[in-house]
Amino acid sequence: MTIKSALSTSAFSRRGFLGVAAAAASVPLLAACGGGSASQGAGGTIKFWDMPWGPPAYSDLAKKLTESYVPTGSLGKASYQTIQWNNFYQTFSSAIASKTGPALSTGGGFQAFQFAEQGQIAYADNVISKLKQNGQYNDFLPGTIESQNTDKGYVAVPWSQGPRVVWYRKSLLDRAGVAVPTDWKSWLEAGKALKGIGVSAFGIGAGAGNVFGNQNLLSMMINNGGGLFNEDGRPDVVTDRNIEAMEFVREMVSLGLIDPGAVSYTLDNLSSQWKDKKIGMGWYAPGLPESTGDTSGDLQVASPLAGPHGDKGTVNYIGSIMMYKNTPSQEGSEAFLLWYLGQLKEFWKQDVVGLLPVQQSIVDLPEFQKNKQNVQIIKEWQSVGKPFGTKSPRLFGSLAAVDGGQALSQFAQTMLGARADAKTALTDLQKGIESVTK
Repeated sequence: MTIKSALSTSAFSRRGFLGVAAAAASVPLLAACGGGSASQGAGGTIKFWDMPWGPPAYSDLAKKLTESYVPTGSLGKASYQTIQWNNFYQTFSSAIASKTGPALSTGGGFQAFQFAEQGQIAYADNVISKLKQNGQYNDFLPGTIESQNTDKGYVAVPWSQGPRVVWYRKSLLDRAGVAVPTDWKSWLEAGKALKGIGVSAFGIGAGAGNVFGNQNLLSMMINNGGGLFNEDGRPDVVTDRNIEAMEFVREMVSLGLIDPGAVSYTLDNLSSQWKDKKIGMGWYAPGLPESTGDTSGDLQVASPLAGPHGDKGTVNYIGSIMMYKNTPSQEGSEAFLLWYLGQLKEFWKQDVVGLLPVQQSIVDLPEFQKNKQNVQIIKEWQSVGKPFGTKSPRLFGSLAAVDGGQALSQFAQTMLGARADAKTALTDLQKGIESVTK
């Protein structure tokens, strides 16, 4: 069956996959309690906690797969539990502190980095080594495994991804008499033609709970060779490339190519605009046709656009599976993880997850190849996707507070509401990011 994008399942599932631990900024970090193994024997049950990454059929399948795991020797079996996104960070924090948490889990995009910095993560280096030994390592798409590496080791192993890509409605571009833009200049010209038929040229929203506002603007920065951090991992927002990208957005606003109401659009509002053919082009997640219920083929993915200096890029969010130190058997955790990675194909074969895979063997499945838009995203966009922490070579825990904090949301509203020039808005954003990354 066709499912809606994972982004439409709930507000917290959206933010979770995007790397937002909603409570990260307000919940105290775990106390420095010893993170050694639990007292259970080697045959204890390996607890796997998972988030609802799709409709109920996703969790049903994940539970069925987990409980079908047959360990070797004295290694324990595995149990499955769905953790809802509402207050998920508190759920994990409390459980880990009391040593009642999982041995493995999925979770927020920066969750593994957060708990690693608190000494609670069991690094996945042994798993990565085994993937290299058995030939599975090369099955992972470029940059996916590397995204989980830190100076202390791999905090997790990737299982899914969600790059932001440019979508367009073919019927609207045809009616406006313009070709699919290939760069920012042609996007601007196409936008003027789309305005002539009463259609927005840059679908976006920055209302309550709508993270596409800040994600789309970050994608524009990365598309112009910019980002939020420098090569040392420090906030570096007020750069020439970022200013140039945001001035381009301001020009779209001033020309009326962005809907004036976008500043207050919720996700539902934005989805309705796409569905009602009020948007001709814009950044969105994979699965836009499914999330709007329009699988006629009218909604299509554009090839990556070139920025003013020839740059191509976008933000890409990687979902991962992490292991914790509190486990009945580290060997058992690693064995289950290796096995589970081999079962991931079932989610795409049965079409119960709206995210994209990180393994080429899954991309090659006939079931995945049927979705031409997703195939194109993997082929053209995955390679130009950049981590949220670009240009930092490594991700880190406080990125959750940045991605889920108020600074980015306020920045998006400032830009779409034309409340300040690009440099002033970026300066305020810099201050906001600095306040949560010290």
